[in-house]
Amino acid sequence: MRFDIPSLAKQIRAGDRRALARAITLVESGRDDHRSLALDLLDQLGTDRQALRIGLSGTPGVGKSTFIETFGLMLTAQGKRVAVLAVDPSSARSGGSILGDKTRMEQLSRDPKAFIRPSPSQTQLGGVARRTRDAVRLCEAAGFDVVLIETVGVGQSETVVAQMADLFVLLLAPAGGDELQGVKRGIMEMADIILVNKADGALKPQALRTCADYAGALRLLRKRPQDMDGYPLAMTVSALDNTGLQDAWDRMEALARWRRQTGIFASTRADQARHWFTEDLRAEVMALLTSDPGLKARMTTLEDAVARGEMTPAVAARAALAPLRGA
Repeated sequence: MRFDIPSLAKQIRAGDRRALARAITLVESGRDDHRSLALDLLDQLGTDRQALRIGLSGTPGVGKSTFIETFGLMLTAQGKRVAVLAVDPSSARSGGSILGDKTRMEQLSRDPKAFIRPSPSQTQLGGVARRTRDAVRLCEAAGFDVVLIETVGVGQSETVVAQMADLFVLLLAPAGGDELQGVKRGIMEMADIILVNKADGALKPQALRTCADYAGALRLLRKRPQDMDGYPLAMTVSALDNTGLQDAWDRMEALARWRRQTGIFASTRADQARHWFTEDLRAEVMALLTSDPGLKARMTTLEDAVARGEMTPAVAARAALAPLRGA
């Protein structure tokens, strides 16, 4: 696939969804030449356009895809352009991924105001692909108003998505007993809004009880500087009946608006940029260690020494970086 970067940038800014899909393929590529092109593209697109970035995670079987489709259709009906970046788990053995999210959002995928892009997690921790944040920037440049970032699933590592989102929404299903213990404190502390889904039919009373349990748990957490009064909060919704979604959106908009007015929105994005600079720097150092022939041979020698028990991993790691220190 050949890329004309100036033309591609122009098409993306014009809202061309096909060009956007090609650009995301480019930023996800692991080839060095593609990475250089991707950086050039991102530089040409700039950062003058901003969307509301919403990170979404949830327990297995909670109905994330159904929620996103119903929620997305509600937003597009209001005239908003919605991009969905859905990250599927990759096989640690083959690296493959099913990428079934798009087929589960059939109606939303046909909506001209929506764009859905499933991506493999590529075995990355954090529930999001390594280049997801670049894909978010591309969607913003294409003029989307809302970008939904769906993580692989709920877990301690899913807190990483909070480093690329303006709001973090945790989706849960009605459950009793030990369900509250099943969600890690780390992700609870990151959540801005907890939505208890499937609050319909026979499950509605249970959903209300679950919501009350989480509301009580949230009150026990330490107050965060990025929260206005009443947040974080827990609410019930039903993606099946399309109830509670407008109220949830109103709460999201209210929090985002308050954060913009207080300057927290801009400062959070600045902190996120610093975080990803550090992460990219680490990745570049690792790439250097494994691509340079001399450094790669040194790494192999040190790995063998560790395997034989001649060196500890910590000592070997320091020795591997010695050439970069000038030692």
